[in-house]
Amino acid sequence: MKDWNGRDELLARIAAALERMSPPPVEAPDLDAADAFVWHVDPDRLDPVPSVSRVDINLLVGVDRARDTLLANTLQFAKGFPANNVLLWGARGMGKSSLVKAAHAEAVRAFPGRVKLVEIHREDLPSIGRLLAILRRSDHRFILFCDDLSFDRDDSHYKSLKAVLDGGIEGRPANVVLYATSNRRHLMPREMIENERQAGINPSEAVEEKVSLSDRFGLWLGFHPSSQENFLAMIRGYCDAYGIEIDDETLRAEAVEWQQTRGSRSGRVAWQFITDLAGRRGIALD
Repeated sequence: MKDWNGRDELLARIAAALERMSPPPVEAPDLDAADAFVWHVDPDRLDPVPSVSRVDINLLVGVDRARDTLLANTLQFAKGFPANNVLLWGARGMGKSSLVKAAHAEAVRAFPGRVKLVEIHREDLPSIGRLLAILRRSDHRFILFCDDLSFDRDDSHYKSLKAVLDGGIEGRPANVVLYATSNRRHLMPREMIENERQAGINPSEAVEEKVSLSDRFGLWLGFHPSSQENFLAMIRGYCDAYGIEIDDETLRAEAVEWQQTRGSRSGRVAWQFITDLAGRRGIALD
């Protein structure tokens, strides 16, 4: 009897190991459950996001050209026409990720239920092929969003990204585009590019594979440090939107002092000032 029990236990362990090696197929997600999802692995799943954290597109000041270009590309995609993958690169805190979420909100407003925003984390890029297999079968259209995308030495995740940028044999699904944000135009540090050029047997080929990744984005939208006028305009826009009453002279004095203590001017710093101002005045930021 003990032998039989031992055998059953062994078979159960073998079965469990086989399931881990070859997990069951992913259940088809309910893509009507929300307008935005986050992709997770182990196990693979699309988790709905009932309420996306974002600001109105009209509150994004000083990025007019990038705003108009991204919005046109997004609405074009929502209508069912071809659209480009987009790399939003440049200065920290200037609204790159906020603009992606705001443009998606405008597409949802114009075409309810048609366009879904799917966030994928950089460390999950190796699973992007499995995600595309799920999205390819859907009638919805999808904006894949990878925030703060960059690669360091010996990082091979960029190879997985080519699946959505180039598509391989199957081609990129017609119902999918990729929007990525990065502080780096070429998605890798400049010193790393120079080091590989100097160390490579063929300097031009040493960095071609990694640097050319950014070339696969049809649109490059640059974000640059904010001027003081734009910084103050951002803050005034937030004050008007959230009902914070403050005269221009006081706003200017307090905002300039705030940015000097932070050592920078950006949309993020402007929002941090508004958070402090609203808290001191007992005003909720809903």
